[in-house]
Amino acid sequence: MMYVLYALAAIFILDSLRMRGRLSALAVAPPSGDAVSANHRFITAPGVTVDDTTQRAVSAWARTNGLDLVDIVPQDLPAVRAMSLAQVVDPLRYRRDRIAAGRTVGHAFLVSEDVATRSRMPDSVDDPAAFARLAGRLKHFAPTTSDLVVATAVRAAPTDYTRRLAVLRAVIGPMTTIAMFVQPVFWLLMGLGVWASPIAGLVALGAWHLQPLLSIAGTKIHSRDLIVATLFRAPIEVGMLIATLARRRPDPGDPVVAARPIYDSLLAQGTGRFFEARRETCPLCNSGDLRIQVRAHDLLQHKPGTFHLERCRSCGHVFQNPRLTLEGLDFYYKDFYDGLGEAGMEMIFGFGDEPYHARAKSVTEVATPTRWLDVGAGHGHFCCVAKGDLPDTTFDGLDLSESIDEAERRGWVRKGYRGLFPELAPTIAGNYDAVSMSHYLEHTLDPRAEVAAARTALSPGGVLMIEVPDPEFFLGRLLGKYWLPWFQPQHQHLLSVKNLDTILREHQLTPLAWHRGAAHQRVDFFFAVWLALDRIAPPARLPWRWRGAVSSAWRLGVWTVGFPFVVLGLLADRIADPFFRRAKISNTYRVVARREA
Repeated sequence: MMYVLYALAAIFILDSLRMRGRLSALAVAPPSGDAVSANHRFITAPGVTVDDTTQRAVSAWARTNGLDLVDIVPQDLPAVRAMSLAQVVDPLRYRRDRIAAGRTVGHAFLVSEDVATRSRMPDSVDDPAAFARLAGRLKHFAPTTSDLVVATAVRAAPTDYTRRLAVLRAVIGPMTTIAMFVQPVFWLLMGLGVWASPIAGLVALGAWHLQPLLSIAGTKIHSRDLIVATLFRAPIEVGMLIATLARRRPDPGDPVVAARPIYDSLLAQGTGRFFEARRETCPLCNSGDLRIQVRAHDLLQHKPGTFHLERCRSCGHVFQNPRLTLEGLDFYYKDFYDGLGEAGMEMIFGFGDEPYHARAKSVTEVATPTRWLDVGAGHGHFCCVAKGDLPDTTFDGLDLSESIDEAERRGWVRKGYRGLFPELAPTIAGNYDAVSMSHYLEHTLDPRAEVAAARTALSPGGVLMIEVPDPEFFLGRLLGKYWLPWFQPQHQHLLSVKNLDTILREHQLTPLAWHRGAAHQRVDFFFAVWLALDRIAPPARLPWRWRGAVSSAWRLGVWTVGFPFVVLGLLADRIADPFFRRAKISNTYRVVARREA
């Protein structure tokens, strides 16, 4: 216990230095006598006004730095809020992080007319949570021209505890529950430490109390409550947590509540119509020698239904059987990538850009494309990142959902096609010298038709890049239904390397490079724990599965106890990653193939 507490104290000190570095890196807008640019508009949070002096200073700073979006940070930001800002924003990376969501301290921001027009930004916002969501969305329209700046002439508005929980949900989405209760876990650990090992416990408690002072003193932020927050941090933060939970008020436009009648109607006739009849033969080789690989429920959204993945003993193909009907696909995709699930998916797809760079590099190692089509582009995250690597390449995107329209408005794709690829391919025949399908093929009803469509869209000599889960990876068997890449009910077909190679060659696409190991994604153990905990204690507020206060309390307890296992899963993935890469085995593989003349 003693060593754990000393390690905890060290973590607190190191975290303080990290936050200090970030707050010190914030820029301060110098005073300016110039008028506010006609191209600039200011949006304020409810109850906030921005004086003329600040508007002129921020407008001039935005012009000087070529910025379209600037979040205004009051210099006297309270200590706890300043540390929260430092936890989620690294000013040195913020401007160049092309796919990160925007962040705000909830005061005001400047936005250019171009971004305001393309984003269809409202003229005003009357709710703090809506303000946070708007700030997060707007950065996607100014991916490399967004920043934060400290304004010396404004004072921070008080925290609205009735909306604080809603604001947290707007900022960190599905991670809100964990973020809210990580600190109580630390408090409990420190309390037990003071009792079991007084010296080590007091060292850890002292390091935690010193965090505000170590993080903020001498930086660009001059918190008026710094000394008070340092001396009385424990009661202050306990009071904030209680106020956040006790004083929260329902969201007047709660989309979950609004969706309940819709799902009641969709489920009134049961789920039978969402499934086709079970097929007796493999869709790749027609063999009738099938066995069940995985039997699972919807562990992602917790919608009703039981799903089966079967493996062909003859060719090894894994496919959903019975598969979903078109009506079933509509039901299970609804509110996953858009609607209620859009914020969570944006957070996941924008979490890091390393995989996107790797996918682009796999193509540029064998070709130099000028016209690139990304199929299954979603909101265009890959295209946005790859554009930074290949500024002379034109990126277009294709998707079934309205997300592709948003991608075009953002400027992340030049043109967005909406529809089924096999149907659209003849209209764009030979238009592209590169086509990419990243974690797309496994979602489709007919992988052969999709590969044929890619060949049609490619010009002779063009290259196709495909990245998919590897159903032969041993952890798929070990973790069973909790292995994330099984991803039921969305994944229809999981192609082995051998089977994908066969399909490519059938369509005169010659594989040039296979990436095993190098394409591995660190998700196996972390998400296995996550999915297991989420199955034991699913969210209480789902429009297709509504539960009361008891379920919320049960979820809180399960996730509080289970949080250390989530951390262990994360560590296990990081430890295993280099071994998988060296052994050239992985949960994901990538292939680059060239279209023959």
